[in-house]
Amino acid sequence: MQTNDSSLPPRGDRTPAWSELAALQHTRGAGFELQAAFAADPQRAARYTVEAPGLRADLSKQHWDEAIHAQLLALAEQVQLPARRAAQFAGQIANPTEGRPALHMALRAPRGAGGPFEAEVHGVLDRLLAYAEGVRAEADAGVGPGGRPPIRHIVNLGIGGSDLGPQMVVPALRAHSHPGLSLHFAGNVDGHDLLPLLARLKPEETLFIIASKTFTTQETMANARLARAWFLAEGGHDIARHFVATTTNVKAAAEFGITTTFGFWDWVGGRYSLWSAIGLPIALALGEAGFRALLAGAHAMDRHAVEAPLAGNLPTLLGLLDVWLRNFQGCPSRNLAPYHQGLARLPAWLQQLEMESNGKGVDLAGEPLPFATSPVVWGEAGTNGQHAFFQMLHQGTDTVPVEFILVREPATGVERLKPATAAALAPLLAEQQRMLLANGLAQAQALMLGKTAEQALGETVPTAAPDQAPELIARHRRFPGNRPSTLLMLARLDPWHLGALLAMYEHRVFTSATVWGINPFDQWGVELGKSLCNALLPRLGSGDTTGLDGSTAAALDWLRG
Repeated sequence: MQTNDSSLPPRGDRTPAWSELAALQHTRGAGFELQAAFAADPQRAARYTVEAPGLRADLSKQHWDEAIHAQLLALAEQVQLPARRAAQFAGQIANPTEGRPALHMALRAPRGAGGPFEAEVHGVLDRLLAYAEGVRAEADAGVGPGGRPPIRHIVNLGIGGSDLGPQMVVPALRAHSHPGLSLHFAGNVDGHDLLPLLARLKPEETLFIIASKTFTTQETMANARLARAWFLAEGGHDIARHFVATTTNVKAAAEFGITTTFGFWDWVGGRYSLWSAIGLPIALALGEAGFRALLAGAHAMDRHAVEAPLAGNLPTLLGLLDVWLRNFQGCPSRNLAPYHQGLARLPAWLQQLEMESNGKGVDLAGEPLPFATSPVVWGEAGTNGQHAFFQMLHQGTDTVPVEFILVREPATGVERLKPATAAALAPLLAEQQRMLLANGLAQAQALMLGKTAEQALGETVPTAAPDQAPELIARHRRFPGNRPSTLLMLARLDPWHLGALLAMYEHRVFTSATVWGINPFDQWGVELGKSLCNALLPRLGSGDTTGLDGSTAAALDWLRG
């Protein structure tokens, strides 16, 4: 039953455009043929290529045409996407279940732009970057205060949004990072995560960042206590120098022994927080100039998202395509294939951003949704993925849209090697870059073109069993093709371009959430498991199974040994 709350914007399935799209899927989408579409429209690639700050997106290999495109844009208008995005930027409540705005965009607005909370944001940012520059200066000088060893290793202890963002960005921009600093990340409460790392470190050269807004996150604080115990047992002293916190709970941090803290605000959600003090590991790796460039790239995409007309608005179009693929074409998952090793952790970051934001089953009024929301997002860096799961993408029974990311100019860091070594490796690396790009383009092409059994029959196959009929082998070597993909292209992977890419994904998630009529800024689904864990934790010590279900009781008893 539709809510009577007239203050809520229309939900996507209650708009005329949704009904039109359902009809178009029946008449056009279900039988859409990509090769026929390209043959009928020689300008199709140009027609469906969109430019945004730092990004070029080829959307021509999606199953859509002008009629579908027009109705998706109408859908965005009918759910009031432009007005709702403007309201979010203005600081109105975007997270109604927690009564908060969602203003991560304010973290990257330049000083003087008049953004919300400008003085507070830049006050923390300036302190954060001054601290980062001080640590980097020690590494440059090779000596710390009072002749002590400089910090050489930085260990970030966080989980979820306090871990995934920095853990993704730092390796992505390794070529731009300080060569004298090694960044490490431990998020899992499992001791197998942190302990092997500690065994390789020296306390006098190590800085720990405790990343927890409340300074109570179970996994993070368990790792923090383990790190402090190791530090003291190994002869470390001066916790105040070797431990810092990104938190708002200054009192708890002080009780831990920490005197240097950097705060952020409740309008910064964890999965949107790498731009805040949570980005301290990024600032230490990149320095002030690099971190400000990351923010600037994201800000450029912010302006594009809120100012560009819908027809040329990249995050809007990608979010609308996500709705088209999920709700009308019936695709339950989407694969991310970044052809750049630096982006190997991008799928993990995007999993949290998208599935924690949009993995919801009720709308803003609390009504159960009659349609699917977030797809399963998964992936791996190319070309590794080609030798793992691309078999299923090409010949499996499910159609899985693939999102390829290609970066034109490499940044391998070869220039940091000795000149003679760099000169010897440069041509080999250039050839590998061409190989990488060719593989990405070829996979997108193969997904579209496929291969008929007749084509396969005309090919020589040295590995085919000689006692099998050629016709049978040909059927096994048939590729259905006509599988949708998107191609995102960046000129280079530097702080500015990466900032633009990540901000694009944030605004894209907001687009699909708006169509689905859900709140992308809460995460109540995370809470139940946490509360049950807190109840079970003492039982693992006492063995008390009173009131537990049979399965949990039996497993707990066995695990106690």
